[in-house]
Amino acid sequence: MIQAVLFDLDGTLLDRDTSLIRFVHDQYERISQLQHVQQETFVQRFIELDQHGYVWKDKVYAQLIEELAIAKLEAAFLLQDYLCHFQKHCVAFPHLHEMLADLQKQGIRLGLISNGFGQFQYDNVKALGIAPYFDEVLISEWEGLRKPDPAIFHRALDKLGVPAEQAMYIGDHPDNDVRASRAVGMKAVWKRCSQYAAAADAHAVIDDLAEISAWVLPSFQGQMGRGADFT
Repeated sequence: MIQAVLFDLDGTLLDRDTSLIRFVHDQYERISQLQHVQQETFVQRFIELDQHGYVWKDKVYAQLIEELAIAKLEAAFLLQDYLCHFQKHCVAFPHLHEMLADLQKQGIRLGLISNGFGQFQYDNVKALGIAPYFDEVLISEWEGLRKPDPAIFHRALDKLGVPAEQAMYIGDHPDNDVRASRAVGMKAVWKRCSQYAAAADAHAVIDDLAEISAWVLPSFQGQMGRGADFT
């Protein structure tokens, strides 16, 4: 029986691509010094340099300032603006609240494991309005551990008081989420992401968060052990 469900944040619960595009447009419109270049040029280059969040924004802004010859602005100023304002543009994937509420009603323990900076990521969790659902939230900066290190998964399971074989982990990254959680004995679910062709080690694959709730039922859990794809 599944007793706990744990999640990744970016690309799994938070629609980071949509959120980032909204933020970058807003930043451009609020800061006049950016407007000597075309808005779409600024937005497109930001998205390219960001590399789906795997390049921290101090480097992104430093590169933008150099490439686009942005005068009278420092990367540190733009980074601070990002830290303060990104949370205002957080967009959840569909059915997020309904899914978490349903799992909670079924008595499932809920956890979140996210790589990233502690306060920034937790502010995004709060911005989505989902913090009250979670029994435990682990963010790499605060834990001193990063996915795919098995230690961060074991720590989360210990905090939740649930053995790995009774836990499910859901994420979009084939290595950091799927392969890593399966390696510690959890049921690994891949939330399909266009950035990656596949996650071969997943016990199951989803396209929509609404698909998750049924899987904690015993009838579905048997199918997961056989590598079902509920899409």
